[in-house]
Parts: sequence; structure tokens; C-alpha cells
Amino acid sequence: MPFHQPTSVRFYTFDMYADASITHAVFTRLGGVSKGQWKSLNVGLTVGDDPENVFENRRISFSTANRPIETLSDSWLTHGTEVVVYDSPRPTDQKYPPKGDILLTDRPEVTLFMRFADCAPILLFDPVRMAIGLAHSGWLGSVKMVARRAVEAMQARYNSNPHDILAAIGPSIGPSKYVVGPEVIGEVEQAFGADASELLPRKNNSTCFDLWAANRLVLTQAGVKHIEIVGICTGENLEDWFSHRAEKGKTGRFGVLLGLDAK
Repeated sequence: MPFHQPTSVRFYTFDMYADASITHAVFTRLGGVSKGQWKSLNVGLTVGDDPENVFENRRISFSTANRPIETLSDSWLTHGTEVVVYDSPRPTDQKYPPKGDILLTDRPEVTLFMRFADCAPILLFDPVRMAIGLAHSGWLGSVKMVARRAVEAMQARYNSNPHDILAAIGPSIGPSKYVVGPEVIGEVEQAFGADASELLPRKNNSTCFDLWAANRLVLTQAGVKHIEIVGICTGENLEDWFSHRAEKGKTGRFGVLLGLDAK
């Protein structure tokens, strides 16, 4: 089953990675120590939660996935396309992580980690070159083609062939809940051209944006053949996921973890 709950922590894994030599988890909001609007497995430090609770939630997450917390390697998300390559874990005494919305590694002693609350997590695994990537893609990242940038970075860094890459798009705000205005519509139309109409479905006289279809298209155009989309809307499933939009900004962040297994 895609959902697992060995303890109070509940997380999702992708079918396409079932036999892959990686450890991955898309953690729900369940099983942590945070209270109030951050209940309970909030792993975001910039949303007002008690930092001690956040650190404990991260420890719980890594323990659940059987990855040492010292291997945590993350970034300061900026909704851009900057790439952070980790050849060793981020130093534990480093106060702030480097800025970037794409993380890469080919080292099993590194665990890539990002935080989400409506934007789409994109996981990448090259089983030939034994390299992984993790990307963060909201509407801005989608029009900036962050998924393509991640694939290109794996090609440049690890000589990955896009046809070998196994890509997974995790839970995010779904098209039925993602109503957008003229600014976003214009950016999508400019970025995707003739394909934009399929990515901007109409609902109740409003225009929505389909993050899943947009990132699938970007990955396909980058040469990726193997793509799995979970199709879970964070805005419609608040019992499992934090949603910035559905909870009007008063919420936490769920974690996504990705690491290569040791040989």
C-alpha cells in the first residue's frame, strides 16, 4: 500500500520506487509533537512554530525512515531554479541552509529533505548513475521549468540519461482547488504557449492551474519517460496534509525525504 503507518507517523511512498535502492517518504501531518495550527508533524521552521518542536518532528521523521538525522541536507526555498549539490551532509552547525529549489546527490550518506504545503514535490532517481534529485515546484517554479532544470542538472553533474530517470510528483494543491488570477494565467500562457489551455481548466467561471499536468509536461519535454503522479490534493485532504491555501496561511509544512541506500 502507498500509505504506511508503522507508528503514529503516517507517510506515503511511490509504487515505482518499491524495488528501487532508495529510501523515500512523503510525510503527512500526523505523528508529531506540534500543537495548534501546526498539529502535528510540522517540519517548517519559518511558519511560527516552536523550533524545538520542529527539530523533534524532523528527528521523528528521520527515525521513522531509518535515516540518521545527521544526514539531513536541505535548502532555503525561493521558488526559483537554483541547484544545490550535496557531496556530503549539510553541517549540523550551519545556521541557515543554502538557497535553492533543487537538491542533488549521489552519496548514500546524504538525505535530501524539503518542506511543502501545496507546492508539488518532484522526486528523481537515476538507477543507472545512482543519483537522486528533489525539487520544489509551485506555480512560479512550474513556469520557470524547475523540473526541467533539475533533469538538466542531473545530466550535467552525473551524466544521467533522462530516459533512465524515474520521476514522481507528490501531493500538492490539485487543479480543482487552485484558482488563479490574471498574473498567473499570463505567466502560464507565456511559458507553455499552445499547451497552456490544457493546464488552465475552468471551474465555476474561474480559471485553475494544474500543477500535476504542468510538471508532467515539463518532465516529458525534458526526455523523462517514467513518471508517477500521486494525484492527491493537499487542499482537499487536510486530515493528512498541510495546505497553505486551504488553511489561509495558518499551517505547517510536511516533509519529503529522499536518500540512496548504502551499497
